[in-house]
Amino acid sequence: MSINQQLVICITNFGLCKCNYESSSSVTEPPLDHPFKVGSEVPLDPSAFLADSDLIQALVKRAASVPCNEDRVLFRQGDPPVGLYILSEGEALVSMDTGADELEFSCVATAGSVLGLPALIAHRPYSLTAIARKGASLGFIDKDEFQTLVQTELPLMSKVLRVLAAEVRSARLAIIQR
Repeated sequence: MSINQQLVICITNFGLCKCNYESSSSVTEPPLDHPFKVGSEVPLDPSAFLADSDLIQALVKRAASVPCNEDRVLFRQGDPPVGLYILSEGEALVSMDTGADELEFSCVATAGSVLGLPALIAHRPYSLTAIARKGASLGFIDKDEFQTLVQTELPLMSKVLRVLAAEVRSARLAIIQR
């Protein structure tokens, strides 16, 4: 078993989360007809987006439902963070545009994923783009509601940190594989 396989197993068994974005006219949006598959040269580990069930439950309680009757851009790389998305059912393409015509880093996030977390925590622009697939079931929590949640329910912060750590590991592995 390779070190990468061991890390993926470790991350999966740990039960972790992933990131989120918003829209801006200054960032080129990937076309909605983009093939919804991991076709880039360097895939990100989708388990890095998965959240602990306690964290998911706490987020879902406060989330507003987001309709997804067609493929929907949740946020774009470079936009300021406005909140995070909880993917309850379906899939979302999470990608990083390196400036070339192709997406170099991407993965398909599945149910149980939290999208937009790093940008929200760091108060920095989204470093990825997320596009929910038609039929996905999503919840949205704005940044103020999220801040209130983690400040009033301190045990959730360790679960948030696990998600962030998984994302860092996933990004580092993707860079190494490049």
